[in-house]
Amino acid sequence: MTTEILTTPDFPELPSPVYLRHDEFGADSHSAAHQHAWGQLNFVSHGLMELEVAGQRFLSPPQYAVWIPPHMEHSAYNRQAVIYRSLYLSLEHCTSLPAEPCTLVISEILKAILNDFAERDVKVPEQESDIRLAQVLVDQMRLARVQTRYLPYAQSQGLLSVLQGLQADPGDNRPLVEWAKQVHVSERTLARQCVRELGMSFGEWRQRLRFMASIEALEGKLSVQEVAFDMGYSSSSAFISMFQRLAGCTPEQYRRQARKG
Repeated sequence: MTTEILTTPDFPELPSPVYLRHDEFGADSHSAAHQHAWGQLNFVSHGLMELEVAGQRFLSPPQYAVWIPPHMEHSAYNRQAVIYRSLYLSLEHCTSLPAEPCTLVISEILKAILNDFAERDVKVPEQESDIRLAQVLVDQMRLARVQTRYLPYAQSQGLLSVLQGLQADPGDNRPLVEWAKQVHVSERTLARQCVRELGMSFGEWRQRLRFMASIEALEGKLSVQEVAFDMGYSSSSAFISMFQRLAGCTPEQYRRQARKG
């Protein structure tokens, strides 16, 4: 399969203080490294986008977005097809937003407005009602909960090897104590390393990994129950509950959206 090179808007300056971009990108598509003088919010309502920003790797699944401050070099890669939403903000709007790249938890209001603009193909808010909606977008970004990264990585070799083992098999249900024995530390020590290096518990990190792996699996032919079992869940109901909480829709709804696209 040949990688599709995506084009990026080449503005000498933003057409308006708030500019919206919406598109659908195919699987195995890539945007080359670039930077610009405005801030950018990257969000996918369907699929999973991988970004590299200033040498750091970020993942953007549904319900989460990646904020890129002005003048930071970044590139993106899509292993699978994505429905893409982006918000470009002038410097005046960036001053009250994070100065470093980060993941933002997207509110339902922000998501709904981005999708509404996309459905109406509005790139530059010109009508008075759209200008007000654009201001709500900026306000919602300022209120959004900030995370350094959606799926952070470890620094210590022991914890890193545990995370790599999970990535190789997201359905591995071994408890933390078993992983700790594998890297020759106590369960308490490994738990503390997770919180210190990842900013979250071992269980939370594993759940996020499974969520992302299930997004890719649902693009295939496996049933929802088969995907649930592959992700280590003993019942499809527990898997559906997790997926709905993180994606805002059930696995079957997500799959129907993919097939519709």
